[in-house]
Amino acid sequence: MPKNLNFLASRFQQQLSFITEIDQLKQIIRQTLLLDSSKQENDAEHSWHMAVSIIILAEYANEKELDILKCVKMALIHDVVEIDAGDTYAYDEMAHQDKEEREQKAAQRIFGLLPPDLNKEYTDLWYEFEKGETKEAKYTGAVDRYMPVLHNYKTQGKQWVKHNISADMVLKRNKPIEEGSAFLWNEVKQMVAKAQSKGFLR
Repeated sequence: MPKNLNFLASRFQQQLSFITEIDQLKQIIRQTLLLDSSKQENDAEHSWHMAVSIIILAEYANEKELDILKCVKMALIHDVVEIDAGDTYAYDEMAHQDKEEREQKAAQRIFGLLPPDLNKEYTDLWYEFEKGETKEAKYTGAVDRYMPVLHNYKTQGKQWVKHNISADMVLKRNKPIEEGSAFLWNEVKQMVAKAQSKGFLR
């Protein structure tokens, strides 16, 4: 086989290894319920729903000149690390203590399955999302935090009640939404107020 064909065959196998590996994302169960309350959603479902929402809600981002494709890529790969690190519940303070270490190790292994150029691209994207400093990371992070609040509100706070979550906890946890979308942050505050009045939040 010619050298360039050998290179392509090797590259394809690396890409296929990554694609095969991330199928496990469908098995990582989150605390958030589906909107019909039928079951808890998995990471793949969350990532897809979030990516579509990023496109649909882009007009509500604080920054109007966004690289939406970059945001969508971030959404689709941001939870890949949970294949190794597991899902860390937003309000579990103890689990958050070693979350960064667990996820960095996972990122190194999982993105390391890709060819070097793609490994760098997606590792950099993941770190950018985690740092939350760029306009794309702020908006993507805003939608990432908005979605569970929406799900919890629409499912009458079943998981909030189960975990004894308060309105103050939800507001504190989700305050960074404002940096990416003041509009979505206002929506969250309204949902939290309504949820508290309905007994969904203490």
